[in-house]
Amino acid sequence: MADPLTPQVSDRICKHMNEDHADAVALYALVFGQVKGVTQARMQAIDPEGMDLQVQAEGREQLLRIPFDHPLQDSEDAHHTLIEMVKQARAQLRK
Repeated sequence: MADPLTPQVSDRICKHMNEDHADAVALYALVFGQVKGVTQARMQAIDPEGMDLQVQAEGREQLLRIPFDHPLQDSEDAHHTLIEMVKQARAQLRK
């Protein structure tokens, strides 16, 4: 059974995304947050409704909330949703 999205699970997911998938986090800011000129993005928190990103773009830093298209049930749902969002973002950029 997957873990519920507690603050500890959020921290674990964010650490993993920031260390191993920084390019995906930047894509979330660019495509879903519609932030132009993203140079860096870090996932600060994730909860069932969305994710909070700290984004550097065009010389300034901003906090950004990216909502999910459905409430996440658990860490496994978060995993699949984040992967699907990367696929959607890459497809959007190819258009």
